[in-house]
This record gives sequence, C-alpha cells and structure tokens, in this order.
Amino acid sequence: MATTSKGMAKTSTRTLWKGAITFGLVHIPIALYSATAESDLNFDWLDKRSMDPVGYKRINKKTGREIEKDNIVKGIEWEDGHYVILSAEEIAAAYPKTTQTIEIECFVDADEVPFVYLERPYYVAPAGRGDKVYALLREALKETNKVGIATVVIQTKQHLAVLIPCGPALVLNLLRWGGEIRSWEDLKLPPTGTKASGLKDSELKMAKQLIADMSAQWSADRFRDSFREEIMKLVQAKAKAGETETVTKLEDAPAATGGAAVIDLTELLKRSLQGKATASKKAPVKRTEKAAGVKPPAKKAAPAKARTRRAA
Repeated sequence: MATTSKGMAKTSTRTLWKGAITFGLVHIPIALYSATAESDLNFDWLDKRSMDPVGYKRINKKTGREIEKDNIVKGIEWEDGHYVILSAEEIAAAYPKTTQTIEIECFVDADEVPFVYLERPYYVAPAGRGDKVYALLREALKETNKVGIATVVIQTKQHLAVLIPCGPALVLNLLRWGGEIRSWEDLKLPPTGTKASGLKDSELKMAKQLIADMSAQWSADRFRDSFREEIMKLVQAKAKAGETETVTKLEDAPAATGGAAVIDLTELLKRSLQGKATASKKAPVKRTEKAAGVKPPAKKAAPAKARTRRAA
C-alpha cells in the first residue's frame, strides 16, 4: 500500500495506550498513537442577547424539570415500556479486565475483512527493545498478504481489531462486532453475476472502459471537507473585519445563586451601558463549592440488585 505524508495532519506523539502484541510465544512491547485528527466543526451555543455560553441540563422529559445527578439511574429497555435498572456496582463488575495486550487470535487474508467492519485506526509503534520483532511481524504480514485479527481492551471497553501493515507502520484498526453490522437480506438488490442481472456484454464493456478512463492513483490530498473549508474562510474573513463577539468564559462568570433560569434584564442593561456610565462597586460574590469547581463529597450508592421498573 502506497503511503504519503503530504497534506496529512501532524503526527501525534502522545501515547494513548501501552502494552504488547502477543501471538504464540511472541511478545512485542508497543504503544498506541492516534492515527486520525478530527476535522468536525464545533459550533458552540450562545445566547444572542448576552453572548453567554448555553449549556446542557438534565431534564425530566415528563415534567420538564431539571433533576440532580444523584437521582439518575441507568436502565436498559427490556420490553416496550419496561426497563431493567442496573446499579453502578453491577455495571462496573461487568467491565472486562484490562490486560494491556493486543492478543492476536488468528491471521486471515488481507482482502477477507470487509470495509464495512472498519471503525477507527491507531498507529502501533515499538516500545523498549521491540524494534526487531516489530519489523519481523510487519514484513511477514506484508509478504504473506495477511492481517492479524485480535482482541484488545482500551479504556475498560473490549474491542475486536485487525492489525494491518501499512508502509513502515503497523496499524491497529478497531472493528465493529459481528452483531453490529446489519444484514442486507431484506434489501431489494439485483442478483449478482452478469447474466443473472440481465446485463449485456456490450454494456459491461462500456462500463469497464469508463472506469478505466476515470482511474487514478489514490491520493487523500485530492479530497477535502469543502464545508469546513468554506466555513473557516468565512470565519477568517469576519475576524479580519473585526466582526467578533466577546464571550464570558464559564470560570470567569459570577456564581449562580440557584433557582429557576430567569432572564436577568438588569445584567443585560449593564452590559449594554458598559463604558458609558460608572457603575458602583459591588461586594465580591461568595463562590460556592460548585461554582469554584470543587466537587462535594460523592455519596456512596447503596448496592442494588437488578430490578425491572415500569417506564413513566
């Protein structure tokens, strides 16, 4: 597989996970690094009247009222309207044990893994004195056209993965589990095969010719997120023209006094008149533990058995 660094995002050297690749008696100490850079645009919600950040609240969908975190439990719908409630202790006990190993279960032909199963790639780099055995596995996979199917636990979650040689690197691409891919059996798809599909030889010949005429070497540099580029051009132009708004950071905002969310017209007026009048000095607002970023002592949840509860 041809590789190029032109136009690619900057290499991440921050280690995400350390462990080892194991198969048979082979043990390769390695570290994982992110192989992707997110390019999604993050649009923050702002109050257009005051340019204050708009956050999210835990709302009871039936009453419309905000509820405390301590009053939230986790449930899985078992039947229509019936939920099984699980305690934090029960959920924690079900987590897989972290082994810090990428355990190769078997090797398969590289073209046997359908693209639909690929989910997220990570670069695998040797750690310690693992360079030689790392290179040995990489070259052996290349020459046999094989990839390794493995299991790995990352951040308490178990994953199926495929270990693929890619240029000078080994790439660990997380896979979706078999039960996560939907079947195509109920879709109205034409039968496979030229004759079964009712295609003429002349039609297939022209289609092949068109594909040949449009064929090119793969280059990721040719393809870019046009929406993101257009939005960032617009943002840059507006910023150069001075069309920006000052947003108060949450840590700089005055402490909340509690109660329901009410539009403070006095505060809005003060901001509008800022610089035109001298406001009288106010006594500093006493910060609550919550406003200061200090979490109150967590209450210990009483152990509870799984139980069913009728949804409201």
